[in-house]
Amino acid sequence: MFYVALRILLYDKVRSFITLLGVVFAVSLIFAQMGIYLGLMEMSSVIIDNTPGDIWVTSKNSKNFDFSQPFPEYIYQQVLSVEGVQRAEKLIIAWSMIKQKEGGMEQIEMVGYDPDTGVGGPWKMKVGDSRDVKNGNFAIVDESAMRRLGNIKVGDYREVFFRRLQIVGISEGIRSFTTAPIIFTSYKLVQGLLGWIGPDNTVFVIAKVSPGNSVNSIVQKLKQRLKGVDVYSRDDFSRKTRLYWTIETGVGFAFLLTILISFLIGMLIIGQTIYNSTVEHIKEFGTLKAMGANNTDIYRIIFSQALINALFGYLISLVITLISVPIYEATDLVMVVRWWTNLIVLGLALVMCLSSAFVSIRKIKRIDPAILFRG
Repeated sequence: MFYVALRILLYDKVRSFITLLGVVFAVSLIFAQMGIYLGLMEMSSVIIDNTPGDIWVTSKNSKNFDFSQPFPEYIYQQVLSVEGVQRAEKLIIAWSMIKQKEGGMEQIEMVGYDPDTGVGGPWKMKVGDSRDVKNGNFAIVDESAMRRLGNIKVGDYREVFFRRLQIVGISEGIRSFTTAPIIFTSYKLVQGLLGWIGPDNTVFVIAKVSPGNSVNSIVQKLKQRLKGVDVYSRDDFSRKTRLYWTIETGVGFAFLLTILISFLIGMLIIGQTIYNSTVEHIKEFGTLKAMGANNTDIYRIIFSQALINALFGYLISLVITLISVPIYEATDLVMVVRWWTNLIVLGLALVMCLSSAFVSIRKIKRIDPAILFRG
């Protein structure tokens, strides 16, 4: 039956080609929307996911990573005093303004970390070392900021809140979901530079759990001990940040709607093509019935046509997607392709194509072999 379905598709090459293009368009759009969404979500929690630490202590009712508020620095000592906490580090995330070399201001997101431990700082350097921000007005800029801040080189100076900072390193792979350039510098410098934070406040405390202790059990201990702050495991805080951008900003709904529309378009294209093909070959199907074939045999032919379109459309779309990844990166977008997303898209393609075949099946049910003897 698979061979018969293939022969039917090859009989009208133009129509089959147009159908395949429709499937490729729909599946490629689904790939793109899923990939870009996952890329945006990875960007939204990139520092959380790449910072060595098991537990994040944040301000009370903090909605996500980028908009956490300061809390008293003594919380850091309380975290260290809890049994099962191996070590802890303070981290500041704050919004600021940087003066461009040619004039004008640009909003940036500053990350203040301890250069001695590197916790919360850049984990992948293109030029320089993450410890170079120590003991001075020094900063590290991620290479993704070049589009917004210009071609910054090591040794250049930029003014942040009337303080001249020297660029001592270029990091890579640290893009912000908010599109604001990320600037890394020392914890003490940010604390003194941004007066609204206060000299005795921090924004995050990141704790490492001692071997042999459960992260969840230490989270519960900290929740009981600490007042006025929230405590999350790293995975929970990452998930909370991603859900905030997905749900509260409408980003998730927008991507879901586009995927749904692509799915429906693919169903309409394939359904229309297979239905027209079924109508055109109605006498041939009637002949098969007259020769002893039952409805199930005919159904297999129709489903085989849908399956062929789904598999070929999916494979072509996957190749197009893989080729497109560096193109998206060149435009400061990140498209993520994972093996499990490939399986999900394959499943959607199969459901899309096989579901569209049901319209033709209803037509086949009513075929009377006597159609062969009618004029």
